[in-house]
Amino acid sequence: MFLLLRCHGKPYRPVDIMDTMNIHDIMMRDFGDDDDDDDDDDDDDDYDNDLLDCPRDCECSLRVVRCSDKALGQVPDKLPEDTVMLDLQNNYISEIKEDDFKGLNNLYGLFLLSNEITKIHPRAFRDMNKLKLLYLSYNLLTAIPANLPKSILELRLSDNNINRIQKDAFKGMMSLQVLEMSANPIPNSGIEFGAFEGMSTFYLRIAEARLTAVPKDLPSALVDLNLDYNKIAKWRLRTFFRYKKLQRLGLEFNQIKYVENGSLCQHSQQSEKSALDQQQTGREFRPGLNSLKYLQVLLLHANKIQTVGMNDFCPADVRAKKALYNGISLFANPVRHWQIQPAAFRCVSSRGLHVGNRRK
Repeated sequence: MFLLLRCHGKPYRPVDIMDTMNIHDIMMRDFGDDDDDDDDDDDDDDYDNDLLDCPRDCECSLRVVRCSDKALGQVPDKLPEDTVMLDLQNNYISEIKEDDFKGLNNLYGLFLLSNEITKIHPRAFRDMNKLKLLYLSYNLLTAIPANLPKSILELRLSDNNINRIQKDAFKGMMSLQVLEMSANPIPNSGIEFGAFEGMSTFYLRIAEARLTAVPKDLPSALVDLNLDYNKIAKWRLRTFFRYKKLQRLGLEFNQIKYVENGSLCQHSQQSEKSALDQQQTGREFRPGLNSLKYLQVLLLHANKIQTVGMNDFCPADVRAKKALYNGISLFANPVRHWQIQPAAFRCVSSRGLHVGNRRK
């Protein structure tokens, strides 16, 4: 068995290629058919050719090339040109050269997780106009690769050494929906103005970075924003106003001391905020939560909350529209449940409240 030791702070989680293929089955509905029709029986000869052209130490079937966990020091030569999914996870590859993927114009998914990549040639991804999934997590990159294909839907760069997001890093990537950049030493000063300009990304994760504030001018289409495990101490009044589609906001394990009055009042479609867990949050609520009429999940356990007011969660006006909370957690806070007026939770579903003693 090939054992590979990594220096990453967290254990590497391999990607299951077959699961990924199933998830993206709709987008790959003609997968395995050269002539792009509904008949795959005419591609038997191509299947035989795949086996003949398969690189040494790799496994090939129906345009899927698996070369993971093979102790490879470089990308294999002569990869089949009709490859759709290429799995190079968990090897020793340190550099991506200009012609490593030459001719792979039909590539849909490229998985380079858990290697030792420090350098990617600026032309390495040329002509890859069908590439949708690019996974580069658990490597040693210090910068976002240049000239990324505009067709990418998911870009995963977590657990690298990236400390800067340059202005043109994602230029023209209008199709990018998922951007994962956690566990990189990115400070607020490392995010250049306009870095996310024009993007329609709806999932963004920059957890476990070096942020001391919520970054400015993130993609306005965000639905899910995760900034857990940073050093964010507070946010300003208008920090989240532009993210009108935001449904989930993660700010767990930060150093938030208070929420500025009204800073969350303008969300129009926010339905989940699993966000303030384990923070250094202020000792009492400030107004604003009660006017988030779409907010349904609020996790505030293990904070320093000492009091809960009558209208902290629910609108004072009984005629105001407010969806019932499905879950509110105040576990492990100094506040005692007998000190809270029952009416303070009048807009919480019967099984949605969790109040307990502070952990010792």
